[in-house]
Amino acid sequence: MQQIQAHYIDLDQRRIFPAEITYNDKILEVRELDTLPDDAGYLLPGFVDAHVHVESSMLPPSEFARLAVVHGTLATVSDPHEIANVLGVAGVEYMLKDARQVPFKFCFGAPSCVPATSFETAGAAMDAAEVITLLQRDDIGYLSEMMNFPGVIHQDAQVMAKIAGAKRLHKPVDGHAPGLRGIDAQTYFAAGITTDHECFTYEEGREKAKTGVKILIREGSAARNFEALWPLIKEFPEQIMFCSDDKHPDDLIKGHINQLVARAVALRCDLFDVLRAACVHPREHYQLPLGQLKPGDPADFIILKDLTQFLVKESWLNGTCVARDGRTLIERRESPVMNHFKAKERKPADFVLPGKETPMKVRIIKTLDGEIVTEEEIEEVSVTNGRLEADTKKDILKIAVINRYTEQAPAAVAFVRGFGLQCGAIASTVAHDSHNIVAVGTDDEALATTVNALIGVKGGVCATDGKGITQLLPLPIAGLMSTEDGYTLAENYARIDNWVKSELSCKLQAPFMALSFLALPVIPALKLTDLGLFDVRKFGFTEVVVRSEE
Repeated sequence: MQQIQAHYIDLDQRRIFPAEITYNDKILEVRELDTLPDDAGYLLPGFVDAHVHVESSMLPPSEFARLAVVHGTLATVSDPHEIANVLGVAGVEYMLKDARQVPFKFCFGAPSCVPATSFETAGAAMDAAEVITLLQRDDIGYLSEMMNFPGVIHQDAQVMAKIAGAKRLHKPVDGHAPGLRGIDAQTYFAAGITTDHECFTYEEGREKAKTGVKILIREGSAARNFEALWPLIKEFPEQIMFCSDDKHPDDLIKGHINQLVARAVALRCDLFDVLRAACVHPREHYQLPLGQLKPGDPADFIILKDLTQFLVKESWLNGTCVARDGRTLIERRESPVMNHFKAKERKPADFVLPGKETPMKVRIIKTLDGEIVTEEEIEEVSVTNGRLEADTKKDILKIAVINRYTEQAPAAVAFVRGFGLQCGAIASTVAHDSHNIVAVGTDDEALATTVNALIGVKGGVCATDGKGITQLLPLPIAGLMSTEDGYTLAENYARIDNWVKSELSCKLQAPFMALSFLALPVIPALKLTDLGLFDVRKFGFTEVVVRSEE
């Protein structure tokens, strides 16, 4: 039996008072005191990331937990569809097994869209029967984000069977509907979908909140929507949660949900509204087994140093301290390697785009810094010896996607703008959602160098300057996750990320995170899959070269 004295934040009664809690693995008593020193700290239920793909941290769940608890995150609502797109149900099983090695409160969902669409090649497929079988398990808490919103709107049989199965089992259905508005949005949410984390503007978030769904304010390494959406906290305080969606390791060591809490409070949002969004609403919505500092609850809590920066002094799970003063106390666990990788070495000629007259008009994927949406631009590029060429002066680079699940499928090649590379190339097998190889470069030789480096280690991230220097970070677990210590991985990832910015002149905040979303054909407007250039607005393929009549 242990005791702690601190300022107790009661999120139900919306008050703060001096208290002493008595606990073992559960909270035994909360006793109000007359007074405490100002520096006694603040007791709070732990923070929850209400929607995250743990794989995007490049860490398996057990290692992700070691880093997250330092910032007061004690639970996540985790969608394992990244590894499911590589390994299917076996990938979900891998995440569940690895997560059981640590006391962290993971809530995994049953992936709803594997593959995400029929317009790309994934490593696995999961039909409605497999999804419902997963949903029947006690360690699966919800149906993961339903990205196939056209399938919902048009009543696709497989899509509706998955939703019906979740509703029958009384498990929430997560949404994913970027830019969906009006009658289509109403139809989508009326099907039983209860959340959305894909709002990009205040107007979109407000319209969706009016339907009664929960709005998740997202701020990750790629999509950063906090600035647009934070006013919704004041207008719909009981419908808001916070999430990261995707959090790279160098960002995770700096902070997590506590950063969003601090920003919201600094903007004069009500303290209790903000903390309820961070601690209470996810627990209630997903029925998480996370203690709320009430007698009889599991002894899960954090002690904050202050209510401005929300720095975490200690984190506790089931009555055991798991982090103290910025250091994790969760021991490292071994995570075995699983993978699905068959691609063979490529030649520079595989990345050639043939052209005739010069110049030629082409479609260009315009990358937006800090967003996962893209725009379409049309511009002229030069043709040399029958080949369409990149143009670094105009920031028009080549992008390629290669199917990693077959030995010699042809590369899909197009053009992209926004990276600013002046030489070389970057590549990754973290490429949502099918996780094929995606690469951006200034020439065919550099593209081949990075792609072949990843093929050699069966997955990871890579960069080359095209002059003989190549940086490589292997990710042997499904081509998505590392077996390294999380802090070591964060350091190594930051090194290659900074090298891309300094040596290749990349202009993006998070080059590899931006790269990872360029093959995702469910986020507008223009993307490239292993099967070709895809116009998300029309939900169909389009040509790289613009026809004269267009």
